[in-house]
Amino acid sequence: MRFYKAMLWKAYFDQGYGTTSYVKYLIGVLGIANTIITEDLRLIIILGVSYGLFCLIVGRLWFKFKLVDAEHEVQNVVNPFVSEMRKVFKVKDT
Repeated sequence: MRFYKAMLWKAYFDQGYGTTSYVKYLIGVLGIANTIITEDLRLIIILGVSYGLFCLIVGRLWFKFKLVDAEHEVQNVVNPFVSEMRKVFKVKDT
């Protein structure tokens, strides 16, 4: 497949970014406060790059420990269509 590895890394980043989305607001507030006080952009750049790498790591771990599958199963439990299909195919609900 042609861009499989690139899409896999994108999936890692997207998962990590979604999981740690509240952290980005803290980083944004700290960056704005630091820029107002010191007028130095280096901290914002360092925090941004560090957060991007942190997102990759969290996303990779999320896939490695199969937490993505657990998330999907939780979504399936509350999805009426999945419940109906499990009844049709006689699959036990978890």
